[in-house]
Amino acid sequence: MANSLRGEVMNLYKNLLYLGREYPKGADYFRSRLKAAFLKNKDVKDPEKIKELIARGEFVIKELEALYYLRKYRAMKQRYYDKDKK
Repeated sequence: MANSLRGEVMNLYKNLLYLGREYPKGADYFRSRLKAAFLKNKDVKDPEKIKELIARGEFVIKELEALYYLRKYRAMKQRYYDKDKK
C-alpha cells in the first residue's frame, strides 16, 4: 500500500517544485520550505495519514495557482485600466 502512495507523493513534490519557480519570495526560499515540510513527514507509515498529507499538498497547489493567477490579473489590470485614471 505504501509503495503505491510513494508515486503520488513524488508527483506531488515535483508539481510543487515546478510551481515554486514563480513564488514571490523566490524559488530558493520555496524549495527549502518544501523540502523541510516533506522531510518532517518522511517517517509517516499510516496510509490514511499519507492520504491526508497528499490532500493537503493538493490544496497548497490550488492555492499557489490562485496566487499566480491573481498576480497576473493584477498586472494586466494595471497595464490596461490604470492608464485611464491618470
